[in-house]
Amino acid sequence: MKLTTVPGQAADSRILKLEGPLTLSNLFDFQAELRKDAATTILDLSDVPYMDSAGMGAIINYYVACQKGGRKLLVAGTNYRVMELFKLTKVDQLITLIESVEAAGE
Repeated sequence: MKLTTVPGQAADSRILKLEGPLTLSNLFDFQAELRKDAATTILDLSDVPYMDSAGMGAIINYYVACQKGGRKLLVAGTNYRVMELFKLTKVDQLITLIESVEAAGE
């Protein structure tokens, strides 16, 4: 998996673009990047074809940390397969899901 971080248009915001599957095998790099806090983080999953339960757990844990810390998390560009995982786990009812990074206004 490839991780790319770019600043968002708003102050103290970032866009974290992931490319490739988000699985246990690459989870530690992903978590290390999430620890670099910003007021708003947009996870761009448009190039993530697959996510396992470890990847989902990392996103949920980061969401909880954002809630406790007064930060905002948006998830953009999920494909059908990843969206079904969000729906199956009912995470789609917790985390703000948007169609694309552009839809976030960032």
